Formats: sequence, C-alpha cells, structure tokens
Amino acid sequence: MTNQSNPLLCDVETGMCEVPDTNATTGSLHTAAIDKPIKVIYYTDPICSSCWGIEPQLRRLKLEYANTVEITYHMGGLLPDWSYNSGGISKPSDVAHHWDEVSAYYDMPIDGDVWLEDPLSSSYPPSIAFKAASLQDEAKAIKFLRVLREMVFLQKKNITKWEHIAAAAEQAGLDVAQLKIDYEGKGKELFEADLLQGRRLGVRGFPTMIFSNGVGQQQVVYGSKPYSAYEAAIAQLYPQRKAGSYSKNWKDLFAVYATLTVREYAELSGTPRADAEKALQALEQQGLLNRLTTKNGSLWMLK
Repeated sequence: MTNQSNPLLCDVETGMCEVPDTNATTGSLHTAAIDKPIKVIYYTDPICSSCWGIEPQLRRLKLEYANTVEITYHMGGLLPDWSYNSGGISKPSDVAHHWDEVSAYYDMPIDGDVWLEDPLSSSYPPSIAFKAASLQDEAKAIKFLRVLREMVFLQKKNITKWEHIAAAAEQAGLDVAQLKIDYEGKGKELFEADLLQGRRLGVRGFPTMIFSNGVGQQQVVYGSKPYSAYEAAIAQLYPQRKAGSYSKNWKDLFAVYATLTVREYAELSGTPRADAEKALQALEQQGLLNRLTTKNGSLWMLK
C-alpha cells in the first residue's frame, strides 16, 4: 500500500507529523461547560517527534495559563503499522537518521538508533496504554506519557512492549495491574473514540491543538510553533487573558516537572539557551542534579 504522506517523516518546516488521508472531514467542536475559559483539545502521539519538540512551549503554557487553559490529550494513531512505502521511508531503519535530524532542529534530545536496535511496529500500543491510564488519573496519565516519550526518544526503548509500559506506569504512580485490565479492554475503546473524533475534526497531523472558548469560537495551532503562537490563539478567544507568574527558580521548576531538557529549562526559566546549559551543568557539578546523556543531548533530573 502506498500513501501520499509518511507518518514518521515529520516536516520540520511545518512542524507536523502527518497521517495519510483517511477521508477526514472537518467538523466543529462542541464542548460542555467548563470552569476554565479556554479549552484545548490536543491531538498527539507517543512517538510523534514534533510533539516532543513542543514540550518546552507546552510546559510553559501550563504554568503561565494554569487558571485559563484546560488541556485534554487525545491520541491520533500516527503509526498503525508498516504497510506503506513513501517519502523515502519503507522500514523502521529508515527513520533513524530522520529522528537525529529532527532532534537537532528542535533542540530536543532524540536518539534515532531505537529504529536500528529495537524498532517499534506501531504507535497504537502506547496510545492505548495512555487512554487506559487516563481512566485512573489524568495527571498521572500525562506523567506516564512523558515517561514513555523519554523511554523511546532518549533511552531507545521499544514502548510497544508491556515491560516498558508497566515500568513507565509504575514510575508515574499508576496501578499497573488495573492498567493491564484497562489496556486490554476499555483503553482500546477510548483510543478508537479518539481516532473517530480526530477524523471528524479533520485532524491530519500532530501536534494539533484546537483552542475554543465558551461561545464556540476556535483557533487551531498546527505543528510545532513558537510560544507566541499559542499565546496569540488564547488572545483571540479570550482578550482579557493575563499570563500568570510562576517561580523560575531551578528547584521550583524541577518540583513541578521532574525532568527537563536544556531547551525546556531555557524556555521555563527565561534564560538564554547557552546560559541555561551552563546553569544545569553547574548544578550537576554541585551534586544537585543528575543527567541522562544521549548522543543528541541530555535530560536533567533532581538527584
């Protein structure tokens, strides 16, 4: 089967990882009343490299607009299987070099060698696992998704394997036994519902963030965009919005987010990128931080 677009060949110019056309029809978004004035439907995928690329902006958005924006995560089904041949990618090993290039472009550590050493057959298993996790606790499910991404992007782990899914769940504080039950049952139904809604809304690539307000107005931000694009979407829908303040102290940032890349730390602390890396290195030398090093960058965490 040959498709016009390749889901794993993400376009760094648009910041999108696109799925093949599945006769998607653009629909309107109807939401129930919510406490926060802006609701965001975020379509993503555990192995979407462009989604990993917007983690710095997304984490800042959650801090500055915690009282304004409510974000719900939905899975898009980036890689059903390998039954296609397009865009110069026809097998897992073809993805390795592309991921290394994307890593440099987004300044987020990604080691493409997972596609050479232990390639994934699909992104559906970790997607279903996320939906199963959301049945327990939404916040823990988001932590779980972050751990899965760190596993595949930095640790070269095949996150379709239950052993890695279970380890990520335990790290996120989830009930692993219950996750297994939901993974084999309700999680699949919720994932299919996400795919159906995505088609109805015309979602073709990831990340896609659909912003809406209480009167049905929408702004859609496609692909990896600078932080200003997300702020502009909020401003269009909620002119009286005001960014909240938060502590930019390194210890407080790590208290909120257990792991940070240099790019993330720079975004959240408002520090120039070069200075951010020096600051993290100094904290490591003082014995306050640990570092996971990959060939394309590092991840930092409290010691």
